Amino acid sequence: FPVTIRTHGKRVTRAVLYPPIPKTLDDIYIITTAGDRLDLLAYFYYNDVTLYWIIAEANGIGKGTFALTPGLQLRIPTQTIKILTDYRELNS
Repeated sequence: FPVTIRTHGKRVTRAVLYPPIPKTLDDIYIITTAGDRLDLLAYFYYNDVTLYWIIAEANGIGKGTFALTPGLQLRIPTQTIKILTDYRELNS
């Protein structure tokens, strides 16, 4: 998703950069079931639907849909504070 920033009084739109999300021992692994979606998983694990991109990036899921195929193994990163800090630094 593009982000709009102000530079010298002008609005500039640029692409969002996502940080690498390395595996950690605290990560959670799940197998998807019917009805699972990235936004719903983000709400369940992070209490915030907007953090769906963390799960998508960690699992190499591209843009296009929140829907997930049943039977996929997904990694749910747990180091959200570090991930969000890295995200902010990349996009500041």
